[in-house]
Amino acid sequence: MKTEGRNAVSELLKTDKNIEKIMIEKDVQGSLKSIFAEARKRGVRVQFVERRALDKLSAEKRHQGVIAFTSDFNYSTLDDVISSKTENGFIILCDGIEDVHNLGSIIRVAECAGADGVVIPANNSASVTEAVVRISAGAANHIKVAKVNSLNRAVDELKKRNYWLYALEADGTSIYDADLTGNIAIVVGGEDSGVKRLTREKCDFTLSIPLKGKVNSLNASVALGIAAYEAVRKRNV
Repeated sequence: MKTEGRNAVSELLKTDKNIEKIMIEKDVQGSLKSIFAEARKRGVRVQFVERRALDKLSAEKRHQGVIAFTSDFNYSTLDDVISSKTENGFIILCDGIEDVHNLGSIIRVAECAGADGVVIPANNSASVTEAVVRISAGAANHIKVAKVNSLNRAVDELKKRNYWLYALEADGTSIYDADLTGNIAIVVGGEDSGVKRLTREKCDFTLSIPLKGKVNSLNASVALGIAAYEAVRKRNV
């Protein structure tokens, strides 16, 4: 798998993932120098190439002069995400997030907000690709992402483990009136379909973000960002 872009590669180098090699354009400037220095420190093989060689490997030419190569993304299990926490667990569930930009942004928000992990379904969902890692600004390398066969079974398992489930939807209780302490999992749905009916019915609460303008909805990752940081505020962690 390729990781493109200076920020994403810098974050990758901070992890213990096996990096096969890093390709850097010959004209090493700015933050590329620190990427090269860190790669040498870790003993990662570095190959200096012409920029056009990187352009050929980057479909959207967003490499910013550096591409790292690793094995395919290693997903965690739901148990890995839940871990052994008995209190203050914080998990994000994605229900039908098919756009890689949204998934990348959600993973970035989740990591920045200190969530224990992100759960995505195996079907009808974007997977963690090179683009998702880049869009997440490398956050995908620092947070557990579990891919499950059934999101509803994951919801059931979380409830067995004493998690409160919150669905983000347009017609719920104001998020500012919610408790959001203890073990919680926030479910965010796709922009077109929202949280699916059965998943929503399994959740303990349906929460909404009050909107004051004329547009009646928020981007999924933006909505998750507001919800996640409201949880951070109320949990005071």
